[in-house]
Amino acid sequence: MNEFKTWAVSLLDGELKITVKKSRIPLRRLLGFASRQNSKRSFLFVSKILGKHYPVRPRLMAWSYRSLARRILQRQNIGQSSLWIGMAETATGLGYGVYESARASGLGQSLFLQTTRYQLSGCQRLEFIEAHSHATDFFLYWPEDPLDRELFLTAQHLVLIDDEISTGSTFLRLIDQYRKINPQLKTVVVASLVNFASEADKCGFERSATIPVRWVSLLEGQWQFQPAAADRMPARDDSIRVIGDDTCKKAILSWPGRLGISHPITLDPANVAALLAFLPPVPTDHRPLLILGTGECNPPAYLLGRQLERSGLPVIVQATTRSPIHLGADIASKIRFTDNYQDGIDNFLYNIDPAAFRLIVFCHETPLLDEADDVALSFIGLIKQFNGVSAWFSLHKNRYAEFSFHRP
Repeated sequence: MNEFKTWAVSLLDGELKITVKKSRIPLRRLLGFASRQNSKRSFLFVSKILGKHYPVRPRLMAWSYRSLARRILQRQNIGQSSLWIGMAETATGLGYGVYESARASGLGQSLFLQTTRYQLSGCQRLEFIEAHSHATDFFLYWPEDPLDRELFLTAQHLVLIDDEISTGSTFLRLIDQYRKINPQLKTVVVASLVNFASEADKCGFERSATIPVRWVSLLEGQWQFQPAAADRMPARDDSIRVIGDDTCKKAILSWPGRLGISHPITLDPANVAALLAFLPPVPTDHRPLLILGTGECNPPAYLLGRQLERSGLPVIVQATTRSPIHLGADIASKIRFTDNYQDGIDNFLYNIDPAAFRLIVFCHETPLLDEADDVALSFIGLIKQFNGVSAWFSLHKNRYAEFSFHRP
C-alpha cells in the first residue's frame, strides 16, 4: 500500500513530520509518537506492534515477525550460512521473533545473536556505538559453543534487525567491526519495522558497506523534526541514570540470545499450564493477562504470551525499558523503578493500567533481590505492587525453556 501522505505531530519539544512513501500497514496503526528525555534525539517512535512501550497482542507481534521473515527470504537467497542480529534493547524480541519465523519458513543453518549493553567477562566481543541512544555503548559477543562460533566467523549472509532505521549509521559501525573477523561475508540484509533512511542515506550506506545490501521493512518514509524554542523545552530529570556499573552480569543472565541461539526455543506446555493456578478464581473475568518482559530479555514474554493465547486466553505482551520518556502524546502513564540487573539504574514501564488486567506476569532472567530501601521502588517491589507473579526464565540444554512461577 502506498500512502504518499505527510503527517504532522506536535510534541512537547517540537513538531515531527512524517512522510510515508510505502507501507504495508497504515502509519497510525503502526506507530505512535512521544518525547524522550534525550538531548541527542528528543522524540520517540512508539511502535504499536513491537510490544515494548505499548501493549500488544501476541498474534499481532507474530504477524510482524512472519511478514519481515518472508520478505527477507523472498528478497535474498540466504542459503545455509547466515547470522541474524537483533539490536538491544528495543529490538531483541523483534530480532528473535523474525529469526524464529524464518526457521519455520525453511531457513537452514543459521545463528541468532542480540547486541547487549551488559559486560560478560571472559567472552570475546565486538564493540560499537549507537550515537543517538540514551546509552551509547553496545557489545556483540562471540558465541561460546564451538559450532556456533564457527558459523559466526564464517557466515556468508548477515541479517540486521531493528525496529526503526533513520540513517543506518549504527549498522555500518557493526558491519565494519564484523567484517574484520569475517572477510567471507557476501551480503547484508537490513530489516526493520519502519525505515526512514533517505535514498541518499541508503546509497551512502551501500557504498560504505562495499558488499550488496538489501532493505526490508513494513513502512518506508522520511521524518523531519523542528525543535521548539528553548523556553518551551520540557524540564529534564537529571536524577535518572541509564548507565550500568560495568560489572560482569554473566552469572545472572539466563536468556541465551547474547551468546547465540542456533535453534528456536520451545516451551514445556505442562510448565506453562502451571501458571493457571495463579489466575483469580473468577470464571466471568474476561480481562486479558499481561505478560511483561524485562529490558533486553523480552522474547520470553512473547513466547509465554503466545502459548497462553493459543490455549484460548486473552493476552497482552509488553516489556520494561531503561529509556526515559516524557508523559504525553502516546505515553499515557509511566512507572519508575530500579532495574533487576543489579545496576541500581532507573527502568520504566509505560502505558499500563493494572486494573485493566486479570493477572500481571513478570518474565525475568535474573534472580529476584529483596528491596534495598524504602526510597526507590524496586523490581520486586513493582511485582508486589501489582500483586503480580514472578516467572523466572531458565533454559535446558535440550532447548526446552521453563519458568519458575511464584508470587513474591
